[in-house]
Amino acid sequence: MQIAICDDEQEIRNMLEEKIKRRYPKFNVQFYSSGEELLLSNSCPDILLLDIQMEGKNGMETAREFRKNHKNTILIFITAFEEYVFEAFDVGAFHYLVKPFDDIKFNTVLTNAVKEGRDRKNRELTNFKRDMPSLLVTTGGKHIAVHLEDIIYAEVFDRKVILHTVYADVEYYGKMKELQAKTGDDFYRPHRAYLVNFKYIRKYDATTIYLEKGQALMAKQNYKEFVQLYLRYNQRKERRNDIE
Repeated sequence: MQIAICDDEQEIRNMLEEKIKRRYPKFNVQFYSSGEELLLSNSCPDILLLDIQMEGKNGMETAREFRKNHKNTILIFITAFEEYVFEAFDVGAFHYLVKPFDDIKFNTVLTNAVKEGRDRKNRELTNFKRDMPSLLVTTGGKHIAVHLEDIIYAEVFDRKVILHTVYADVEYYGKMKELQAKTGDDFYRPHRAYLVNFKYIRKYDATTIYLEKGQALMAKQNYKEFVQLYLRYNQRKERRNDIE
């Protein structure tokens, strides 16, 4: 998860970073010493800690401009002045922390903000999966929609493509090349007769990929590329976990 701190006092920026890292050491923290610097960066943090009283463009002005392009960032104002609290609602502020505040108060607000950020990401992911086009296949005179996320692996047998999903096996007349073109970076074709989903791999060697259900052959010439792409997949997965 990315957190941005925008405050014109370096001492405050350092203090906030220390509090964040103490609780969430893996989070990426970005610093901005002015509203202008934040807006020019085009940064899109998950959480923004924003001071109000700053030289140049103040925090409230910065927030109004920032919100034009960043609707989902969780905004927390940090200020010594209480009179802006009602304006904070106009820019969708999540919270309004008044200095000085103790660690208990800060940790409570930060924890709630992180939870809200994760909930938003989960909702976005759910909506994305719901809206993601499914693979429409015809089998037995019926049209069946198969979500790509649910495919463990596919194989070709007797001019048919067999989709081994988490629910059932689906057979249809088709070409593996056409199926491969519809899948993304989470899939790999280790052998002309197989297409596997990295998500469901449990172990592998130079000849075989073992999945949650079933196994696929590995062509010798594809092994090096497979290992490289599987490593990239796991790196992407780790980054997603860090964000969450």
